[in-house]
Amino acid sequence: MPRLVRTITWSAAGAAFGLALLATSGARADWVWPFKGNDTGGIIAWSLAETTNPEQLAIDHCARFGKVVKPLAAQRYYGGYLSFACVWPRAKLVAVPGPIVVTKY
Repeated sequence: MPRLVRTITWSAAGAAFGLALLATSGARADWVWPFKGNDTGGIIAWSLAETTNPEQLAIDHCARFGKVVKPLAAQRYYGGYLSFACVWPRAKLVAVPGPIVVTKY
């Protein structure tokens, strides 16, 4: 019988210790990078956008992939983000003087 009491006592003490740790630990607030992106686009934190030129940051980021910037959305308040997409540039149509030659294979 004493062995069972000792086991229950240690189990209760362990549970109490675990609950105390959970109660005293703070909420988990993760830190996020102010600029994040990949080859399809990215986001810029509003706090960074206020201190730098966000347009140039986005242009430089998309240029690494040979793409151009397409602005998507702006949350202009603390904690908000500016989002953008990196898209392929449109092909330019060039008019070639002379007759149009059509070949049929």
